Amino acid sequence: MAECARCKAYTQLFENGVPICLECTEERDPKRKPPNADQIRTALVNCIAQATARVSEANHKFSEAIGQFPSGLPHPDGVQRIKNASSELALARKEMMIAHKRFNDYVHSGIVPKDLERSG
Repeated sequence: MAECARCKAYTQLFENGVPICLECTEERDPKRKPPNADQIRTALVNCIAQATARVSEANHKFSEAIGQFPSGLPHPDGVQRIKNASSELALARKEMMIAHKRFNDYVHSGIVPKDLERSG
């Protein structure tokens, strides 16, 4: 999930490649039309792609932390590095699962996430 360029709230909505939340968009242009189905689907797919990239990066960091200890016995600060990398990987996977759920809810049930809705 990206942070709104104006208020730093988390959002899936992008305008010209810039993340912006629904509230800031409506403040800027209250008569703006709601996003169409293609825009919503694109935003959700972009979220999945970003989350997948974060998982891949976190997985690489975790593998790197584990791989630095060929004997299997890391030194004390190495244990903390492994724990941190593991926590980062778990969080990235959770965010990816949320991104997939949001997309599936939209595709199968037509549920538009609140941060992508607009009051017309």
